[in-house]
Amino acid sequence: MSNNIAFQSVKSLSSMLQRGEITPVELVDTFAERIERHNPQSKAFITTTIDTAREQASRLSRDDLTGSSFAGIPYASKDLFDVQGVRTSAGSRVFHDRIAKKDAFAIAKLRAAQALSLGKTNLHEFAYGATGENEVYGTAVNAYDPTRLAGGSSSGSAAAVAFGLVPAALGTDTGGSVRAPAALNGLVGFKPTIGRVPTSGVVPYCWTLDHVGLMTRTIADCADLLSIVSGYDPGDPASVNRPVENYTEALDQDVSGLRVGIPSNFYYERADDEILEALERVKEYLVANGAMLVPVTFPDMEHSRTVSLTVQMPEALSAHSAYLQERGNLYSADFRAGLALGQCILAEHYVKAKRFIEIYRQQTNRLFDQVDLILTPATPEIAQKVGTVKVTRNGVNEAIGNAITRFTTFFNMTGHPALTMPCAMHTQGLPIALQLVGRYFDEMTVLRAAHAIERSDQFSISLPKVDV
Repeated sequence: MSNNIAFQSVKSLSSMLQRGEITPVELVDTFAERIERHNPQSKAFITTTIDTAREQASRLSRDDLTGSSFAGIPYASKDLFDVQGVRTSAGSRVFHDRIAKKDAFAIAKLRAAQALSLGKTNLHEFAYGATGENEVYGTAVNAYDPTRLAGGSSSGSAAAVAFGLVPAALGTDTGGSVRAPAALNGLVGFKPTIGRVPTSGVVPYCWTLDHVGLMTRTIADCADLLSIVSGYDPGDPASVNRPVENYTEALDQDVSGLRVGIPSNFYYERADDEILEALERVKEYLVANGAMLVPVTFPDMEHSRTVSLTVQMPEALSAHSAYLQERGNLYSADFRAGLALGQCILAEHYVKAKRFIEIYRQQTNRLFDQVDLILTPATPEIAQKVGTVKVTRNGVNEAIGNAITRFTTFFNMTGHPALTMPCAMHTQGLPIALQLVGRYFDEMTVLRAAHAIERSDQFSISLPKVDV
């Protein structure tokens, strides 16, 4: 049965459940067997909750399975999300004994939808890093080539879906930590508008930039998942009180009439030639199907990563100050070095960076007076080998984490909804992905365009050759 289940969409699995072709318990058992077989290599999961999921599945009736597209569907969440009664390790020794007292907002919404949590996934310690390397729980690897990185920091969530261990997963995205690993593993990764999905019950890294993100196999599954986990929580200062839309409603529309912005600076520079060629084919498809390409110029991006880090490190230091006093020796040297950097950033620098972010938001918002969407590559590089420190492109050396997230980080600062999805296979047998960015709270248009691209056979990619 594993062959028929592992790489199915949520929508397909839901139909099988409703038709009685498989029971929720059988579905849990199928994925549980795959986790047991593949987790030693993938390093996707830190903690599993299979017994609890099986018990919850046994209580679901046929009527329960018609209430939600995720009813009876297993999923996983990055080990920053609190799941009541389960440890939230945040990928660190520091939280070895932190048992959640209640569900995070998104987990509570999924529980109410009768979805079944199979466990907590691996990550770069406290989400501090884009490679997913973790000295405590191991490094999650790429499903297409296990000698390569899954990307981070939501590395385990990407590996869990890409290896066929669950059909969907939650992650967090502070600089591309959902979109980049999704791109490197041939998945859909979506960072909604800041405030659309509350971060309540998620271990913070940087309050200004943190977003909840989604990973699925298909755009339709992503739209369904977004409809479930979106909402308002007054306990989250960034949460926005506005109605939740049915994000699947616009999926059958085409791209005709959409104005698609093509950046004339930064986003098509210093990238793998095959990635740029794949984006050209996407542009051609959009034009052929009635969309209009509009050149747009982004703000000066020279110092944008510095701005992001100048906000990240003091906020991370603030979040961890109490734990540093009590358990400083349990942090990895890498994360301690980052927190030490936060101590060196003056209040003046932090305030200036926050002002830069507001300027970035205003300037980017003005671009959407001209366009409905913006199209960029998701990453400038394909997945790199585990242990890679730097990459060189056009004679420029760049730290691997910076390269992985070079095209994603900016939209955490602006807070616009941004989605990555596969659009080609590289000659090295690894996925290539695009990124679509929309107006604030216009997730519908992003998903509409993404679904239209997904429907075209020319952008389909092969599945990873994982032993099923």
